[in-house]
Amino acid sequence: MAPHPLDPLTADEITTARAVLTEAGKATQSTRFPLVLLDEPDRHTVCAHRPGAPVVRRLRVTLLEPATGTSHEALVDVTARTLLSYRALHPDTDGQPPILFEENERCDAIVKADPGWRKAMAERGITTTELALCAPLAAGNFGIEEERGRRILRSLTFLRCDATDNPFAHPVGGLVADVDLTARRVIRLIDTGAVPVPAECGRYEAEFNGPARTDLKPLEISQPDGPSFTLDGPLLTWQNWQLRVDFNGREGLVLHQLAHHDGGRLRPVLHRASLAEMAVPYAEPDPARNWVCYLDVGEYTLGRNANALRLGCDCLGEIRYLDAVVADDLGNPQTLPNAICIHEEDHGLLWKHTNIFDDSSAESRRSRRLVISYIATLGNYDYGFYWYLYQDGTIEFEAKSTGLVQTSATVPGKRTPYATEVAPGLQAPFHQHLFCARLDPAVDGHANTVEEVDVVPLPMGPDNPHGNAFTTRATPIADSAEAGRLADPAAGRRWRITNPASYNRMGQPVAYTLTPQPGPTLMARPGSPVARRVGYATRHLWVTRSRPERRFPVGDYPNQHPGGAGVLRWSRPGETLLKTGLTLWHTFGPTHLPRLEDWPVMPVDRCGFTLRPTGFFDRNPALDLPREGGGYCSDGHCSVREDETPVRPAR
Repeated sequence: MAPHPLDPLTADEITTARAVLTEAGKATQSTRFPLVLLDEPDRHTVCAHRPGAPVVRRLRVTLLEPATGTSHEALVDVTARTLLSYRALHPDTDGQPPILFEENERCDAIVKADPGWRKAMAERGITTTELALCAPLAAGNFGIEEERGRRILRSLTFLRCDATDNPFAHPVGGLVADVDLTARRVIRLIDTGAVPVPAECGRYEAEFNGPARTDLKPLEISQPDGPSFTLDGPLLTWQNWQLRVDFNGREGLVLHQLAHHDGGRLRPVLHRASLAEMAVPYAEPDPARNWVCYLDVGEYTLGRNANALRLGCDCLGEIRYLDAVVADDLGNPQTLPNAICIHEEDHGLLWKHTNIFDDSSAESRRSRRLVISYIATLGNYDYGFYWYLYQDGTIEFEAKSTGLVQTSATVPGKRTPYATEVAPGLQAPFHQHLFCARLDPAVDGHANTVEEVDVVPLPMGPDNPHGNAFTTRATPIADSAEAGRLADPAAGRRWRITNPASYNRMGQPVAYTLTPQPGPTLMARPGSPVARRVGYATRHLWVTRSRPERRFPVGDYPNQHPGGAGVLRWSRPGETLLKTGLTLWHTFGPTHLPRLEDWPVMPVDRCGFTLRPTGFFDRNPALDLPREGGGYCSDGHCSVREDETPVRPAR
């Protein structure tokens, strides 16, 4: 198949990029590659591409020298095998590259070899440390002069009863080791005092929690004729939808060029959609924990942590799996098997009406949705990410958080206002999961405008004598200075993405509406180190002009970055946001106050958002679905007996 500008990276392209850098003297055997990503062409270049036309492929490569801590960013044309640019990254202004997989093991070894840590453990009565786990975590940036310019990880310590034990059941309280990865030593040890290590195990495996229930009957999903979607390489078509499926080592799953067939036209809706960042800030003010705030996309490369999905466990039904190709720490291609799952599932009732004047006439259609998903594990948490496409033109995104809550130790029974005691002496701190979706709209074209729509009650008066009237108020987000918006559930606030140059049959601009599931934004105080670095999470929505270099809401290198990058920088006054290419950065997610029911493993916690057509179609686009039987209906017509005919009042 001829290449497309947005095709996923191939193993050959990754190998070529490394070879070009080696031949140019920019990479050696000791060089590490925290990021190797496709340099995506701008939307106009993509739209101008025609099938079979030549494609130029460029990769953005981040290089790190572990021995010196120096890092660089390169742009490589792998089509022409040419190094196009190469620049040094400065930690004080650019930030640090993401954390390597191998640095996790290195940090564990450095901490366990440190005399100060061993002494602190001995003072806690722990002299055998083979089963200790030193969990390295992103350091953030708190303006500590000693850390300036250094590549830092902070390490908490957990214990295990054996190699298969759940370490988060046994945190070692009050002990943090700050590690300089380049110097390979602990530069600071925080020890706020010993507390008892929780002794109760937190095993969640079946053999520790039996006997299993015996009253579940088989539930089978069968599509004997196969699924209704088709895949041509990364090009996916289903029920009038067409899109391209992509995957990269940083964001994970990316959807490109989502479009809907309508009346013989292929109408664009989204140019690009991904989960571009997720921050997990914690609430404990104690010095041993008050720095914890993970950026799982920018610091930990979310995509590289994808699971190999298993039929019947992670996905159910007539499944099509896609492998993903990413670069490993050495810059070599690595295949992640079964990284993406694509399947259909029933989603209940789509539409129905029973004619109250003729009970023999009833029409209903069941909803089916297409699911495109993957799951990533980052330390204690597991996250499932699901894009849903519906037959009525709706797009939905859902994040499912599960896995293990982060824990700390306390004196059994001691209350704290910042955590829940989930087992004797075991605390699960309050925290937030603040996801950020990047949505590049293309609603019937690339010149779009976003309107903030509120539902407003009208005052009582001559035109509203009974006070029952309400209407909507639509306010265009016109300038970048107005780009940061908050959801307002009391006003039913949503954001309508319109194309002012494309009209429906009622003479109104076609649109899709972003409907949020609002929760608290970032709880960390304005001006705090976390707020400076995770600025996107202070608003539910940011709207910015679409530019190729605006890729991530906290900038390209958030690891140890001082803050102020990304949407905070792009939202200064002066850029018009009307009738132009836009990017929406949508913040959502739970503020997690752990429950006892979240231990020892947490049931999924769901959150997300919806994009619904709003005057995009001229009528219900799912009228052409075939009749399907259900309940007392056969072939869409109710077969209710005369003695069961209900009496329904007209309205």
